[in-house]
Amino acid sequence: MAKHAFQTEIKQLLNLMIHSLYSDRDIFLRELISNGSDAMDKLQYLALTDEKYKEFSGGGKIEITYDKEAKTIKISDMGIGMNDEDMVESLGTIAKSGTKSFIEKLTGDAKKDSNLIGQFGVGFYSAFMVASKISVLSRKAGEEKAFIWESDGSGEYEIKEGTKESHGTEITLYIKDDATEYLSQWKLESIVKKYSDHIPFPIFMQKEKYLEGGKTEISIEQINKASALWRRPKNEITEDEYNEFYSAISHDNEKPLLYIHTKAEGTHEYTTLFYIPQKAPIDMYRVDYQAGVKLYVKRVFITDNDKELMPTYMRFVRGIIDAEDLPLNVSREILQQNRLLSTIKSASTKKILGELKKLAKADKEKYEKFFKEFGRALKEGLYSDYANRDDLLELMRFKSTVAEGFVSLEEYETRMVEGQKAVYYIVGDDENLAKNSPILEGFKAKNIEVLVLDDEIDNIVMPSVHKYKDFEIKNVSNSLNDEILKAQIDEATLERLKPLVEKLTAALGDKVKEVRVSGSLKDSAACVVFDDAHMTAQLKEMLKAMGQEAPESKPTFEINPTHPIISKLEAADDAKVAEIGELLFDLSVMLSGESLKDPSAFAKKVSSILVNSL
Repeated sequence: MAKHAFQTEIKQLLNLMIHSLYSDRDIFLRELISNGSDAMDKLQYLALTDEKYKEFSGGGKIEITYDKEAKTIKISDMGIGMNDEDMVESLGTIAKSGTKSFIEKLTGDAKKDSNLIGQFGVGFYSAFMVASKISVLSRKAGEEKAFIWESDGSGEYEIKEGTKESHGTEITLYIKDDATEYLSQWKLESIVKKYSDHIPFPIFMQKEKYLEGGKTEISIEQINKASALWRRPKNEITEDEYNEFYSAISHDNEKPLLYIHTKAEGTHEYTTLFYIPQKAPIDMYRVDYQAGVKLYVKRVFITDNDKELMPTYMRFVRGIIDAEDLPLNVSREILQQNRLLSTIKSASTKKILGELKKLAKADKEKYEKFFKEFGRALKEGLYSDYANRDDLLELMRFKSTVAEGFVSLEEYETRMVEGQKAVYYIVGDDENLAKNSPILEGFKAKNIEVLVLDDEIDNIVMPSVHKYKDFEIKNVSNSLNDEILKAQIDEATLERLKPLVEKLTAALGDKVKEVRVSGSLKDSAACVVFDDAHMTAQLKEMLKAMGQEAPESKPTFEINPTHPIISKLEAADDAKVAEIGELLFDLSVMLSGESLKDPSAFAKKVSSILVNSL
């Protein structure tokens, strides 16, 4: 017998489950059944692909029994099973990275937290909501020894050798006094019907029949349909059944935002059932995110860990792909080069994008809710999925200088002014700063709408997107010389300001790419303009956090020929031009959303000018 301490994060999780999460305790049975089903899926796959597991081919089942007197519930499966090392790895630690951030996200709100628990793959521990002690007896397929894992959830668990005739796992829950409602045939069966009816393996349960004379007859009967819901005709499936199946495969207690059920016939036959969640998965922006789509071949589970089944930017999609024409013993390596899967992936991507476009037109509010959760992921597709870029552009939503909330490019197009040949955008870390940037003064004067992009990914994605329909998509920084914006600066003005431009160029030195007279500034004395290669402060911070240096980019400094400050600088000496020029430059950099390299030097310049003015 060996005693072990739980990983720190599991101790925190158990404490929360035992003392805080009570209102949604039913999920414990869903999670344990799901684990059993996964274990049988894995064994079924190995029986097809690994010679040493051939003897374990065939079906499996889950069995649920309970004992009112002993106050126990047993859930057993015929899955791959565990040895002592597996028990330490699976039941004593959370191997998944990001555990700490997951724990921090737990709020104590039962509904929210039960969703997180399922999503993070730690559903086994939910059994401690109803059990004062849990015993797990398991024998790994192909091995002789069986092991028992036991814990009361207080911080330790022990593992010892046990006896079990066949492979698989049997979990015994010692039910708490305040959870005896679960020692009921009706209660357990209703939970199975609600959450696990479409688990693809039969679930058998102990049933009691009361006879004359107070006697009881006990039988074991199948209580779930054990049918692949996705293989049934759509017109025979109710919305409740779709939603319940989503709960079973996603461990999410909320209804899906959207489901898409497709049966393809012809050259290739396959069925897909995809779901879009209401909320983004907690690991969506982690490199080690969990793939959300399971692959079956003729109803036989193959894998749920293949990230090639969906484009990376659609990693939030949950669901099933069931192909008819793949060999059952196809390996994961072969899957990655399989032409049929590539065809299914391509068709499924187009189908999902098409359904999202329909949603955007039919229910603007619901679509905006989706975009707030998943828009950032979709933007990755603009960069990586050239074939579907036009569809993705239609699905994009942006903040704007003329409208509240989000606008589409289609809406933007309806507000274009006469002669406008481009869609204009500004990138910045702060929406308000961007909207009030001096660089937009010329656009506002001409009533030209500008899209405001304040997500760090915009800086990476948008420079690669050049067209919407027949319109160019342009950063305002590269558009100030566009014909529609350009105010003609007469030669006399340019000649008159030439000495000042030269003095400012000398004063600012290598801080700037160039100094030039602006034709678009209206109210501000000056502004800085960066080119497309420039990285926002937010993006620079991200690179810094990854230990990378952001490339330096020098701005162009533009001056307003009609502004009083510029007029007075024309008559100032070189020292004053340098002092005021550097101050104007620093102010312009700040207004662009950038950080000053030397804030203390800026403060000294301001103090000096204030002293001289008093």
